Amino acid sequence: MSLAKRIIPCLDVKDGQTVKGTNFINLRQAGDPVELGKKYSDDNADELVFLDITATHEKRKTFTDMVRRVAAKVSIPFTVGGGINELKDVDIMLNAGADKVSINSASVRNPQLIDEIALHFGSQVCVVAIDAKLEDDGIWYCYLNGGRIKTERKLFEWAKEVSDRGAGEILFTSMNHDGVKHGYANDALKKLSTTLPIPIIASGGAGCMQDFKDTFTLGESDAALAASVFHYNEIKIPELKQYLKNEGINVRI
Repeated sequence: MSLAKRIIPCLDVKDGQTVKGTNFINLRQAGDPVELGKKYSDDNADELVFLDITATHEKRKTFTDMVRRVAAKVSIPFTVGGGINELKDVDIMLNAGADKVSINSASVRNPQLIDEIALHFGSQVCVVAIDAKLEDDGIWYCYLNGGRIKTERKLFEWAKEVSDRGAGEILFTSMNHDGVKHGYANDALKKLSTTLPIPIIASGGAGCMQDFKDTFTLGESDAALAASVFHYNEIKIPELKQYLKNEGINVRI
């Protein structure tokens, strides 16, 4: 039997509050990260992702104290990202209670960091987040600093390198789909899922329960990450899992 598909709420944190935007801009507040984290853990989410979304842009480290407080309240695997640039940062996050770290901008600027994390802490600790945008030329380009800086890196080539360097999984966010709620970038996700040997987490675009089913079936994603539909109670995780199970998707109830 195939591995169970995972449902992962994401806490995008700025100035100590959970926020959510559309296409990476127009952020609005969505609540206290510690309370939300506990709620999602209690609701049987499979994992939790905490992203300090302005840490890299503001050139500072992730809020270790906030990570520690969230970790104390959750009993599910917990991934932390934002401002992680070196092995020492990873060590600090793991000691604060994270199970995995997510690196994005730092991995593009210094790809060797992926190898180092995998070597020192194991591949399972290293999640590489890729924010990419489908441009007018039909190519997906990777962006840094929370979607602020375009690079010449192309999504599929970079994803293969990330996998080859030892990342445990890839968290792919489509900037075109982020917060729009019209479904995930399933064509790109399917290409990633079918060509790479590591799990692919879909991010950007969840608007209804069908979108989750579609990314698991059409996109062949291993996990689906979402934020606003959970934060604003548009979709409740226990109901989502029951729906997916009824639709023949293998999920952990």
